[in-house]
Parts: sequence; structure tokens; C-alpha cells
Amino acid sequence: MNRIIIRNILLFTALILLLLLVVFFRGRSPFGKRNSSFAASPKEEITKIELSAGGTKLFLVKEGENWLVNGADASRKSSILFIIRILTEMKIKSPVSPELFSKEISEKRIAPVKVRVFERNKVIKSFLVYKTGSNVYGNMMKMREGSKPFIVYVPGFEGDIGSGFTMHELFWQPFTVFNLLPSEISSIIFENVGDTSSSFSISIKGQKYFFSDLNSTLSGWDSLRVKRYISYFTFVQFERWEFDISDEEKKKIESENPLFRITVSKISGEKTVLTLWEKHTGENGVADSDRLLAKTEARDEFFVMRYFDIDPLLKKRSYFFPE
Repeated sequence: MNRIIIRNILLFTALILLLLLVVFFRGRSPFGKRNSSFAASPKEEITKIELSAGGTKLFLVKEGENWLVNGADASRKSSILFIIRILTEMKIKSPVSPELFSKEISEKRIAPVKVRVFERNKVIKSFLVYKTGSNVYGNMMKMREGSKPFIVYVPGFEGDIGSGFTMHELFWQPFTVFNLLPSEISSIIFENVGDTSSSFSISIKGQKYFFSDLNSTLSGWDSLRVKRYISYFTFVQFERWEFDISDEEKKKIESENPLFRITVSKISGEKTVLTLWEKHTGENGVADSDRLLAKTEARDEFFVMRYFDIDPLLKKRSYFFPE
């Protein structure tokens, strides 16, 4: 009887120890939690994100239901949802060897973006992001300068999460070209550079509309089509910024004839000039059939527009006349 009791006690003790070991190791990271737990786990919500690199800082701060960029401009909603998903869901894909880190980061002198995540006034996570093209996830990360590097990803998302840690203020702002009510517009000039016979101008004075071929006023046009065209400027967006275009490339693009130029003047006197060029892709410079390269006079940066978004504005003069 004593042997049975002793055996049961030993078996029970072994089971307890095994259970404790399972619980203990389940909560541990295989690389050491202190050096590899990149995801933020707020008690309620992330309220502030700070990015810093090269002595420059960028702040994303939640104010009520909105997020502000550097305390001033409203942020683009999709960009905030993207960065918060990264911050809360990212996991380690694989460790990076010292040799690979040296070759891809140190030797190329890639400086990290330091990320600090806040809940209220408390830092709940901080780490370093080394953006690189050496992996499809666009990054290598460290908890601290002397920590082990890892490739980090978001399960279910196969894109470049490194692109989410950008210091460009424009990236965080709405990707909007035009956001005008018809009542705000005083004139629209559409120039088809390759086919000047398709160009036209619309002027609005009070309740009256004037339609011309850029030289003289025309008659016989459909007023409903003109009004509909003006309404298309209520919301026109672009796809993304092209931050990687060099100054030399910018000069080359601007020296070429554009495809279209759209000038919109507001009653307040403000003016936006949107210029659109053919976009080329690949080593052979094949024309992109789905996208255009664009810029406005307000900034030196180029951006990409889908034909899907800009097509309603690319009308020929003949569109406004009855068939």
C-alpha cells in the first residue's frame, strides 16, 4: 500500500512540474522576450507614435477621434490603421545573422528609425527599424542598438511593413488632389497637350457658365454635362507619393511634354495646377496603362495617380456637346 501511495505522489508531483514547465515556456519567446517582443500591447489603445531619425522627429497623436501629424495636419485614416496594425500584430519571421546584418545594414550605412509607442503619457514599446530591400518585408528590427536583429512581419500581410515607418510628413496626410465643392470653383482649364483640339475652359460667374476652346466662347454645349463635370472635383485622390525620384529624374520628367494639365481656380483666389505625365515602368520604360505620374505647383514631390481616379476629369471638348 505504501508503495502505491508513494508512486501516486511521485506521479502527481511529476504532473505538477510538467504543467508548470508548459506554462513557463508558453509565455517565453524562443529568442528571449526582452529582446524580441516587438508588438505593443496597450491596455486600452495606442494614443501616440513617435518616429525619429537623423535628428528629426515625427509625432502622430490621437486627439479625440482624429489623429494629427506633428500636432497640426489631420492624418490619413488608412495610414493610421496601417501603422497600428503593424505595431500590435507584428511577429518575428526569422533571426538575422551578424554577417547578414553587417552586409545589408552596417556596410550600407542604413540608419535606423527609432519608434516609440505611447498609451497616454507612458511608453509601452520602443524599438529600431532598419529599412532595407534585402527582404520582402522591407525591414530588419532590433529592440535596442546592441540587441539581436530580426526580420519582422505581420501575419496575413505579405507587403513591406518597413514602408509604414516613414519620416515623410506627406505620407501621413490625406492623398487628395482636389476636394472642392462646385460653389467654391470659379474656373477650370483642361489642356490636352497632345491634342489641343480637345482642350477647353469653363468659367463660372454667379449662376452663369461659360464654355470655351481656350480662345473664344463656344455655344451649343450641354449645361448639364458641364455641371456634372464640375462636380467631379468634389473628391479626387491619388495612389501614393514617389519619394524615391532623384532631383535629376525630376528635372528630366519636367523637361518633357506632359499629357494633360488641369488648372482649377477657386473663388477665394487660390489656384491648383495639376500636371500629368506618362508613367514608365521596368527597365525598358514601358508605358504604364493604369497609372500616370503627377505633381502640382504646391510641392516639388511627384505622386502616382490611377486612371481610375483621374479618368472622370480627362474629358475631350466634344464630350460637352450633344451627339
